[in-house]
Amino acid sequence: MLSLSLENDYSCGRDTERIAKGFSLLLLNLEEYYFEQHTANHIINKDCKDERKFRGSLKICSKSIIFEPDDNIQPIIKIPLRDCISIKAPEDNEANNPFTRNTSGGISVVCTQVFLIKERNVIAPYKTVRGRTEHLFQLDVAGKVGDVVQTLHQLYRASCLDKMGDQAAMITAILQSRLARTSFDKNRFQSISETLHMECKAEMVTPLVTNPGHVCVTDANLYFQPLNGYPKPVVQITLQNVRRIYKRRHGLMPLGLEVFCTENDLCSDIYLKFYNYQDRDEVYFLIATYIENHIAEHTAESYMLQWQRGHISNYQYLLHLNNLADRSCNDLSQYPVFPWIIADYSSSVLDLTKPETFRDLSKPVGALNKERLDRLVTRYQEMPEPKFMYGSHYSSPGYVLFYLVRVAPEYMLCLQNGKFDHADRMFNSIAETWKNCLDGATDFKELIPEFYENDSSFLVNSLKLDLGKRQGGKMVEDVELPPWASGPDDFLQKSQEALESPYVSEHLHEWIDIIFGYKQKGSEAIAAHNVFHPLTYEGGVDLNSIMDPNEKVALLTQILEFGQTPKQLFTTPHPQRIIPKLKSLSRTSSHSISIAESPDSTLKMFSKDSKTIQRSVSFSNMALSSCVILPGDTTVISSSWDNHIYFYSIAFGRQQDVLMGHDDAVSKICWCDGRLFSASWDSTVKVWHCVPGETVSNKKHHFELLAELEHDVSVNTVDLNAANTILASGTKEGTISVWDVTTATVLHQLPCHSGTVFHAAFSPDSRHLLSTGEDCCFKVIDVQTGMLISSVTTEEPQRCFKWDGNTILSGSQSGELLIWDLLGGRVTERIKGHTGAVMSMWMNEQCNSVITGGEDKQIMFWKLQY
Repeated sequence: MLSLSLENDYSCGRDTERIAKGFSLLLLNLEEYYFEQHTANHIINKDCKDERKFRGSLKICSKSIIFEPDDNIQPIIKIPLRDCISIKAPEDNEANNPFTRNTSGGISVVCTQVFLIKERNVIAPYKTVRGRTEHLFQLDVAGKVGDVVQTLHQLYRASCLDKMGDQAAMITAILQSRLARTSFDKNRFQSISETLHMECKAEMVTPLVTNPGHVCVTDANLYFQPLNGYPKPVVQITLQNVRRIYKRRHGLMPLGLEVFCTENDLCSDIYLKFYNYQDRDEVYFLIATYIENHIAEHTAESYMLQWQRGHISNYQYLLHLNNLADRSCNDLSQYPVFPWIIADYSSSVLDLTKPETFRDLSKPVGALNKERLDRLVTRYQEMPEPKFMYGSHYSSPGYVLFYLVRVAPEYMLCLQNGKFDHADRMFNSIAETWKNCLDGATDFKELIPEFYENDSSFLVNSLKLDLGKRQGGKMVEDVELPPWASGPDDFLQKSQEALESPYVSEHLHEWIDIIFGYKQKGSEAIAAHNVFHPLTYEGGVDLNSIMDPNEKVALLTQILEFGQTPKQLFTTPHPQRIIPKLKSLSRTSSHSISIAESPDSTLKMFSKDSKTIQRSVSFSNMALSSCVILPGDTTVISSSWDNHIYFYSIAFGRQQDVLMGHDDAVSKICWCDGRLFSASWDSTVKVWHCVPGETVSNKKHHFELLAELEHDVSVNTVDLNAANTILASGTKEGTISVWDVTTATVLHQLPCHSGTVFHAAFSPDSRHLLSTGEDCCFKVIDVQTGMLISSVTTEEPQRCFKWDGNTILSGSQSGELLIWDLLGGRVTERIKGHTGAVMSMWMNEQCNSVITGGEDKQIMFWKLQY
């Protein structure tokens, strides 16, 4: 996750350009801001024979002065403001003030300590130069010297305050003053026709650092303009490309917002932190309103159903749960957490059929070693309130970077004040790390998603970093792998196989109960030995109730460094996974397939020839009502009782789009020539013009509402005539309406049935309309005159049918298939079929092949013989 953005401070941001090596926000201290930069010369040994001048960029930050030379052979110089003795400029006239004494040529900074970073452009621990030194910076724009020195004086005074809370308050005041004096540059809009909806102040969140600026939302785009113009003048997200948005808890406060332009990635396109929740909520509302016709908001329960029935993998499910639980790759204190799965790191062959190969997923890491757990429980019982069993967390910024130091060394240097950890405490060996998690007195860490992905670079020291020398003289190089792995890629491959293995599929719900579920808090957590410090839990502390700024800063720093427990997603035991099993029955005249293990909300696709399942997807936790395969057999449209219409790509095996077009359940859909007709219990039939995703560059459907046919009550079924010019609709109160599609006007309206109309269909010549309802009647209407011309009473309700104008094949409430002579009003043949009502029926154009679907969750294939 994090490794995707190592050359880019905007973690995982797809809209940002690659940043040249050299300065990055990671050179700042934690909670430090980068304010402005000025082109300048750094002069060494001024007025001496060996005077040297280096051209570069002088960067003013809230706690330091940083000079980045153009020549990357030279080191970046970082001067902490707290270590400054004097800051002087020619414009100053206060001769007795050591911070304003005159010096010619620019800004003079005298300090007691300097850090040299990235000398020869090599990532390494910072070099510290102690002792009094003077640095002279000549700005290209001499008129800026006075303003820069004034800013540095303000920031110096803040750095000299004794208490961290007072420092933070003064820096925040300076920052807010700068933001108040600026606004979003409207010349950055993509189009002059864009309409501004709102503008506010915010910070863009990346791992370990944030960047202040201005957020702007228009009718087409979301913009962020950094106050410092780094790394580019503006970041732009096209609203049409947004797929998901989430409100986030950042720094224990409900101020975050994360925006995704992809369906399944954990890494977002932008993560923003606002200064008040009202601004956050307004931006969320504006974006959500724009995309509401495209996005289906998934809940933990909906993902649970998909996972439980095998529609998404264990890995995908864990990613979704992490996302819903506020875990983000942009926030190292809430980085996605994955479980240790394998417990065998000594065998030459990994046997995934043996239970002892796996870690006990019903216990937290701290409870896996009974001897250690006994000691921890004893301490817990003797501890005064607030009690906790574990003095460290299973996920923290330090643990994340412990695993990722080889691909994210600058993040580690940022977190640890310019130093790597001691060589013997590095991530040296998989087996050693697992052993320490079992036996260590304070080590209870879980894993990160990278262990179950395809990029093994975090296991290899490909950057040739000098990570130190271990006891015994061995240098820290690549991570030592278990004997059963032939290399880093093989290790990840076997880890993925273990994660998706039957054993883990059967037990993963137990780990979910601990991390995201009902064993996370309260008495169940105590019984499961799963109790961490109270401050790590959501709601464990109310920062707004703490008046002392120093106490607040200290508490926040402690919690963010310690790590945070995920948001609780489930409060009852998580169900175990069920693997759907396909069952085939053979008959003389038909074949059937059982889908009894699947919920009504599942769309399944079978091969008609092999009678085997080809696709399975769950869109919702509510029933699907109908589906249509579009011409070309590449896309399926399915309607649902959750008011949505789903577009699914057969070719790519994924959901393409969602149309939220109704206010109640969608009961039936039809498709013709790029137009979608949707009937709903909200008493409307809507006509949409749809441009499929494959034909437009943004890969999304474009929906335009062409007409809305209003009814008095819920509409249950619709049908189009052969010419697609006339539409028939049937309601829950038995009314049949005939509509002119071209003018969206009603031609006829007849109270045909007493009760719900189950099905209605035009004859092949479009002259007649046949309908059936819960009143056990077939009714025939003359389309031109609107007159009822025939009525046939049946023994029981007929739920669906196909007809040629004279003969009817119907599916009954009891499951029988009946062939009717319509003119004679009698049944000519009865065929035993389903054990429950026949709910749907398909017939090919040759009228010799039929497929039926029943309430018994059987699909039956029939051959008709004449």
